[in-house]
Amino acid sequence: MRVCATELEGVRRIVPEVFSDHRGSYVELFDTEHYRQVCGDITFVQDDISVSHERVLRGLHGDFATWKLVSVLHGRGHAVIADNRPESRTYRRWQAFELSGDNREQLLLPPGIGNSIAVLQGPLVYWYKQSTHFHDGRQFTIRWDDPDWGFVWPIDDPILSERDRRGAYATRT
Repeated sequence: MRVCATELEGVRRIVPEVFSDHRGSYVELFDTEHYRQVCGDITFVQDDISVSHERVLRGLHGDFATWKLVSVLHGRGHAVIADNRPESRTYRRWQAFELSGDNREQLLLPPGIGNSIAVLQGPLVYWYKQSTHFHDGRQFTIRWDDPDWGFVWPIDDPILSERDRRGAYATRT
């Protein structure tokens, strides 16, 4: 696997090896020994998968306690990752990535990073490992169209949840 720095402090892009032949492909999503060099002593306690249709935009969500390792298993999406950590040198900056079932790239996201995916080709299966269990009320949501952030999306009029439409900030507990 290849590990690449990104424009955001602490965020890493991981490009795993994909083995392909006439039958299809194989990729290792996670192995504690191999990922120790990238993730250090982070202990992941929960895996989640969301399945979304084309034009769905999920996020930007995060909290100030959880590390996440994210990837697209099927489909193609436009991931926008936003630094919501006031103490970070890259605070209020964001970066976009194409994640797909073909490229199998992963993003390692520190606490305080807003995470989103807009579905370009669906259905999209989005996988993420988390270092904490979900606690209702501790997450923040940055509005997908917040003019102060200036996000750029490749789709117009996305399908949104009510939470994503209005945005909601949580405290740093």
